[in-house]
Amino acid sequence: MSRLYDFAIVGGGIVGLSTALALTRRNPRASILLLEKEADWAQHQTGHNSGVIHSGIYYRPASLKARFCRAGNRSMIEFCREHDIAHEICGKVIVATSEWERPLLENLYRRGLQNQLRINRVGPEELREIEPHVRGLAAIRVFDAGIVDYKAVCRTIVHLLQNAGCDLRLSHLVRAIAHKSDHVQLETPGASFVARHLVNCAGLHSDRIAASSRADPELKIVPFRGEYFELKADKRDLVRHLIYPVPNPQFPFLGVHFTRMISGQVEAGPNALLALAREGYCKTDFNLHDLREVMAFRGFWTLCRRYWKEGLRELWRSISKQAFLRSLQKLIPEIRSEDLVPAPSGIRAQALKSDGTLVEDFHIVGDRRCLHVCNAPSPAATASLEIGDHIASLLLRRAR
Repeated sequence: MSRLYDFAIVGGGIVGLSTALALTRRNPRASILLLEKEADWAQHQTGHNSGVIHSGIYYRPASLKARFCRAGNRSMIEFCREHDIAHEICGKVIVATSEWERPLLENLYRRGLQNQLRINRVGPEELREIEPHVRGLAAIRVFDAGIVDYKAVCRTIVHLLQNAGCDLRLSHLVRAIAHKSDHVQLETPGASFVARHLVNCAGLHSDRIAASSRADPELKIVPFRGEYFELKADKRDLVRHLIYPVPNPQFPFLGVHFTRMISGQVEAGPNALLALAREGYCKTDFNLHDLREVMAFRGFWTLCRRYWKEGLRELWRSISKQAFLRSLQKLIPEIRSEDLVPAPSGIRAQALKSDGTLVEDFHIVGDRRCLHVCNAPSPAATASLEIGDHIASLLLRRAR
């Protein structure tokens, strides 16, 4: 039989890497295998992340998202300081631009207090001092939000894992998983691996890996593409912090916003559109298998019936740059079309139940031998070190 590893992790994004790191810290003697299908680490959701260190203001108190995001904010900042990774705690403002948003903003403020965050209510005059180009009726200032390059975080984790003796394998696509009496066998095109325990951190493909491992995650991953513009260099001074609208509580996405990046760039977006491939970062990307799977899923059509008006607005914003611009001008009226240039898109792996319910919280399922992280959307990057530690704790308890 091939070498028997204590733990095999599928998926080399920030959650998979953080899980491996947590296992090395909790059990330095453990043998750990990490398999990634791409030729480099963090090539999908992590690599297309806008780089925000979230505070946790949006998430239901006591949920895994709220708990892990709040702790993850602290541990990610600590990690960056320890390893000299460029980051900035720039803070953000959440801005109400119409009267009907005021009660929603107040609800969000109360949620922030429940989540024990450092936040302030802000009036129009103070908002203008914080963000001179933003216009709004009221706002919340969130002090502990920040920015970082999560690919740089991943490179540091990879270096730490190599030093710890982990077996890191790129270009290894897991095609099949077989359960034996005392181990799990993973098949890739060029090699076979065996491990006592399996962790599925495959992100966009996590539901498929779970299914191939005989687990029922009770959900389907539906990919949504987020399209962005970028402010031209001479317009970047329009944005000092992170600038967000008040989210619609009936819609699962945050709306178009402005994100300062650690590189100095400023992104504007995203909208949210069904991607025609799980890795469909361009409008023309198409995968028949991926699309057929979504079209055959009852939960997707239930979702469409529920949000068809919002979906049409998102589609129109994708077709019309002027429509996208108008959404941005609600926050910064002086922005013009010529100030915006297209930027790379990202994909959100949205977990959806068969009744059309969006899975809002992190979702981890499994048994004594396997754990599957089947829903880890934003703020997973912020919370990654905490998610990894949580998974490692679960694994080591079960291993006993």
